Amino acid sequence: MQRIYTKDLAAQVGEEVTLAGWVDVRRDQGKMVFLDLRDMTGKVQMVALPSHAEALAKADRLRTEWVIEVRGKVNKRPEKNVKAGVMNGDLEIELLEIKILNEATTPALDISTDGREVGEETRLKYRYLDLRRPRLQNNLRSRHAIVKLIRDHLSAQNFTEVETPILTKSTPEGARDYVVPSRLYQGKFYALPQSPQQYKQLLMAAGLEKYFQIARCFRDEDTRGDRQPEFTQLDL
Repeated sequence: MQRIYTKDLAAQVGEEVTLAGWVDVRRDQGKMVFLDLRDMTGKVQMVALPSHAEALAKADRLRTEWVIEVRGKVNKRPEKNVKAGVMNGDLEIELLEIKILNEATTPALDISTDGREVGEETRLKYRYLDLRRPRLQNNLRSRHAIVKLIRDHLSAQNFTEVETPILTKSTPEGARDYVVPSRLYQGKFYALPQSPQQYKQLLMAAGLEKYFQIARCFRDEDTRGDRQPEFTQLDL
């Protein structure tokens, strides 16, 4: 059975489905175990019942952040248990089968919050955990949406996206260059581009009237609120 995402469950009521993701929350209610499964699109509540003994035994072992694949039936929740305004707040997965894909030790930091209370050094050390937060994943997806919007709009206006070189000759601008030593030419260095300006000027002189790129830029300068040593800009 092909895996589906939690965002698509509303159209699957009464059907058996296969889901995969992380155990977000686990609640042991004695004869039943409730789980919240998290994937890239959202969450859904699941329940392991005594009538499915093997699934219940597996659910009893699970802990948060374990990676699992499940087969279950999509049911409507009882009216009194519906959570209005929440994705899948009116649905519940009756667990029929659980497959443990990967176990996990207790996470080094709590990822159930937005992370603002955690020191930056700790967050960077455990970046693979920090990036599981909805806030940071939403940031990445928003960035993707913005870049896609730019590409779609400029392409519709007959712009051509051109990727210009990263290893280039040093061209003094307003900041210091990052340099990369050459293996073939000892004592010589490449520079990382502070901007793609010279290549853009070459394209202009060549008659490419409408050019753009989502350009990676590097400037060896002190960090400011609006400037990082490595950043991305729209160049056109």
